[in-house]
Amino acid sequence: MPRAHIELGRQAVIAPVRRRTFGSFVEHLGRCVYTGLYEPGHPSANDDGFRMDVVELVGELGSTTIRYPGGDFVSGFRWEDSVGPREKRPVRRDLAWRSLESNQVGLDEFAGWLKLTGSEPMLAVNVATRGILPALDLLEYANHPSGTALSDLRIANGTPQPHDVRMWCLGNEMDGPWQTGFMTADDYGKPAARTAAAMKRADKDLELVVCGSSGSTTPTFGDWERTVLEHSYDHVDYVSCHAYYQEHDGDLGSFLASATDTDYFIDTVVASADHVGHKKRSNKKINVSFDEWNVWYLKGHQASEKMHDEWRHARDRVTSASLAQLVNVIAPIMTEPGGPAWRQTTFYPFSITSRLASGEVIRPLIEAPTYETARYGEASVVDAVATADEDRAAVFLVNRDLAQAAQVTIDVRSLGSSRITEAVTLADSDVYAKNTLARQDRVTPAANNGAALADGLLTIELPPTSWTAVALR
Repeated sequence: MPRAHIELGRQAVIAPVRRRTFGSFVEHLGRCVYTGLYEPGHPSANDDGFRMDVVELVGELGSTTIRYPGGDFVSGFRWEDSVGPREKRPVRRDLAWRSLESNQVGLDEFAGWLKLTGSEPMLAVNVATRGILPALDLLEYANHPSGTALSDLRIANGTPQPHDVRMWCLGNEMDGPWQTGFMTADDYGKPAARTAAAMKRADKDLELVVCGSSGSTTPTFGDWERTVLEHSYDHVDYVSCHAYYQEHDGDLGSFLASATDTDYFIDTVVASADHVGHKKRSNKKINVSFDEWNVWYLKGHQASEKMHDEWRHARDRVTSASLAQLVNVIAPIMTEPGGPAWRQTTFYPFSITSRLASGEVIRPLIEAPTYETARYGEASVVDAVATADEDRAAVFLVNRDLAQAAQVTIDVRSLGSSRITEAVTLADSDVYAKNTLARQDRVTPAANNGAALADGLLTIELPPTSWTAVALR
């Protein structure tokens, strides 16, 4: 049995726990919006057509900030199509996902849905195929109180109070050739900087996110961030990261060690941003918005969603992050049209961490066996992160060993913890098990009754290929 020892010290603080890192993402893609969030006629739908069973699950999930409306979708989006009387809204072709967009759910409806969930909006503007003026118009419509043409239009459309959107994305994945209107770093950095400057002139307190690389393996990674930020550094607050992971060619060991690539991604982006800051002799620090991340078996998704000729209606410096997507598309929440909503396996680590994490992030000192991965080199069999405030602490652990349980001891004396209030583990004998319409509770967290705390030493056994959370008082 692998054995690991972890030291937790209050002095090893990384950063505060930031609630925006528990964000998510809603894009007009597949069934995320239509029959996901929005399904008039569903038994749980409210008067606006939104599924309240989904709203309840979003509340339980603990999402704080929701990025909208894309994603690739935003690069062909005309925001004006999505407001006003629904019967007058045009149907448009969406080139990103090759579907028809009815615009029955738009900006005002989405803002109303956010209020139901208690989440904060994070809007994206179309930098790819539009320009500065449409971005400023959207900002005026969304945020200006009243007395201008577009703010009064919002009021006339039934939304008297401004949406007060603070975070804005300047496009999406502009380095990717799959993106409508994709650009080189130099060609993107210039309009992004001009758009950002104009938006800050309208409201200096906006928080703007410039597009970073769409992945750590892109050929321009690092250089892209440097070039884009050399243009936009003075006008933006965040640079984005996007990462999706999956098992390749049966290499489950590398897949389980994907977090090491996330660390490398973040460290490289921060280094690139700080390099530009040093060149500019700026005291400003650019933060990271990891505003797309998830597990995505992309090849399988592409095979099941083959392009067709018929246009159809769709079914540490990281201070903001968005799990992509929220409903149905590689999502923690799944729905059946006309039927139930349920929690996917990925729902539980997110919701439990969102609920238990508080105070400050503590860097754990981990002594554990390692194993060699084909993609990421050497990785620890046991990994962990911890948080603590004055009253409580939490430890989140993974065991990457495919066959053996791991025995872990954790020194929590400096945290002053006296008792365990919760210990749960998510595991299954089948690592590919998932929750489906037929078996909605196939994989759920279970109490880890072996956890014990004595004399400041926490001991716990982690099943093979498992995720565990322990809450302490």
